[in-house]
Amino acid sequence: MIRNLTGTQQANTRAGRRALLAGCTLLAFCFCGTVEAKDWAQKMFTVTSHNFGHVAHGAKTEFAFEIQNTYEEDVHIAEVRSSCGCTTPSITKQTLKTWEKGSIVTTFNTKSFQGQRNSTITVVIDRPFRAEVQLTVSGYIHNDVDFQPGSVVFGDVVQGTAVQQQVAVTFYGRSNWNITDVRSANEHLEVELSNANRTAGKTVYQMTVKVKPDAPAGFINDTLTLVTDDRNIPTVPLTVEGKVLPPLTVSPSALFLGVLEPGSTVTKQLVVRAKTPFKITGVRCDGEAFQFKTNDQAKTVHLVPVTFTAGQMTGEVQQVIEIETDLPAGGVTKCLARGTIRAMGAPAAPAGNQNALRVDDLQR
Repeated sequence: MIRNLTGTQQANTRAGRRALLAGCTLLAFCFCGTVEAKDWAQKMFTVTSHNFGHVAHGAKTEFAFEIQNTYEEDVHIAEVRSSCGCTTPSITKQTLKTWEKGSIVTTFNTKSFQGQRNSTITVVIDRPFRAEVQLTVSGYIHNDVDFQPGSVVFGDVVQGTAVQQQVAVTFYGRSNWNITDVRSANEHLEVELSNANRTAGKTVYQMTVKVKPDAPAGFINDTLTLVTDDRNIPTVPLTVEGKVLPPLTVSPSALFLGVLEPGSTVTKQLVVRAKTPFKITGVRCDGEAFQFKTNDQAKTVHLVPVTFTAGQMTGEVQQVIEIETDLPAGGVTKCLARGTIRAMGAPAAPAGNQNALRVDDLQR
């Protein structure tokens, strides 16, 4: 039997329907907000997947997923986790302010695993809104190729000196295995291979990696690619790390003079260093507003006072300071001095990240 609803029951039914509709709308909003939150977070990554290719047992194998905060709000990375023990993730910088960059570094555990490996790295962001981004890594770890040590680490290298490291490359399985070539995109690295030492079921190469004396100052972060005659392992990467230091350094490399009134004077200090004792033979800078004090003693560390007298013209000041020494090679270094001359009471130039987006704007 069909029963007719009373007026009260009909009102209750309409109210229930409105509550159900509101609940569904809220659920849909939350769901869409989650999708959009993931979208805005994923946009901060340059790439979200990486294939290591073929890697040797024991080789140091890392990849950094770069992230940049392009929003006005601070972004905080709460944690990272991996779906597989074959990959260990780490965070280089947990809190990123506007335009700051960081990385999620993924390390392939080549000493403990072998064969084809695939892993998903989950990056959990909890501020300004909660979001998760999935990064994927993959690669094939060969237990028949072994590097000892697992990477070439030069450490600090003084520019102009030749240094080298040795790596033993061993192939297990057959004695007629060959390395046919070693390739590198860095022209300042040189590689020498010894004749192969072949025994029953094993081939061993001694590989010498050198940094050439003409290598420029800066970080070395490169990969040597070993080309083999094995179609199952056509190429094997080997990482090379180090830092080439100039024989002469100055700190700070950018000298900030501050905000000065016309006619005022400020004195700052430069620290000039080298591995061996040296003399400063001259300090040069365009204009007459700078004065320097030096001595004729030979030392490994020199403190150089820099005095700047502001002129009457207001505006930004930028000058290159060049320091000459008696070092036989690389005996010149430079520093950029900068500051602002502004009359008392003059307003400061507006600052801010005008092109940065707001995350909550993307969620509206």
